Amino acid sequence: MIDANAILGTHDIVFVTLDTLRYDVACSCLADGTTPWLASVLPDGKWELRHTPGSFTFAAHQAFFAGFLPTPAEPKRHERLFALAFPGSETTGSRTAVFDAPNIVEGLASRGYHTICIGGVGFFNKLTPLGCVLPDLFIESHWRPELGVTEPRSTEYQIEQAIWSVTHVPVDQRVFLFLNVSAIHQPNRFYLPGATEDDPKSQAAALAYVDSHLPTLFGWLQRRAPLLVIICSDHGNTYGEDGYHGHRLAHPVVWNVPYAEFILERLP
Repeated sequence: MIDANAILGTHDIVFVTLDTLRYDVACSCLADGTTPWLASVLPDGKWELRHTPGSFTFAAHQAFFAGFLPTPAEPKRHERLFALAFPGSETTGSRTAVFDAPNIVEGLASRGYHTICIGGVGFFNKLTPLGCVLPDLFIESHWRPELGVTEPRSTEYQIEQAIWSVTHVPVDQRVFLFLNVSAIHQPNRFYLPGATEDDPKSQAAALAYVDSHLPTLFGWLQRRAPLLVIICSDHGNTYGEDGYHGHRLAHPVVWNVPYAEFILERLP
C-alpha cells in the first residue's frame, strides 16, 4: 500500500473511475493486448481484484468519497488509503491519510488541493438535485452532454476538459482530479462494429477506446507534478448471467471490480 500521508502536498492525485467496467472484461483486454497503456502502468501489469462497496454508481461513489475504496478480495482487515475521522475505525493505519471532514474531497481541499470533477454518467450531470450531490462536493465540476454516455467520443471530450481545468490552476498548487469515465457504461455497442446490443465484447471495445486516449491525459499531467493515481471500476454489469441484466444487484460480476493504485513520477 502507498503511504498516502507521505505524499500529501507533494503529489497531484488523479482518481479515475471506469464506470461499470467488469473485472473479467478488464483482465481479458490485458490478455488480448487491447489496453497497452494500462498494461504499461498497472503494478506488475495486472489488475487487482477488489470488491466494490456499492452495486451502482451513486452508492459506490458515496462510499469512495467517504474513504471506502474497493476492498481487496482476501479475508483480512485492509488498511485504507484515505479515511475520515471516525472513532473505532479498524482499517485506519499509519499510512492512511485521515481527514477531519465529511468526505475526502473536502478533506483534500482543506489541505490546499484544488478539487476538480469531470462528470460522466447521469449521477454527475448536474441536471437534477440528485445529479448535483456528487459534483457539488468539488470546488470545480463539469458536465455537458458530450461528456456523457451517449457520446461515442466522450473520453476525448472529458480529457480535453480535464486538461483545460488543470491548466488554470497555479502550478505550485496541488490538484485532486476526479474523472468518471462514461464510455464503458451502456450504451457501449457503438464501439464494436456491427454490434446491435451491449455485451462483454462491446464493453471490452469501449475500454480499448478509453485506453487509447488516457496517455494524452497522463502524459500532460506528469509534466506538472508527480501523481498518485487510483484507477478502478465502481461496479460491474450483468449481460444475462444467471438471468440477470444490468447492475444494482448482488452478482459476482457486479461486485468484483478491477483496481489499481500507483505513483507516476514527474516527467522532465
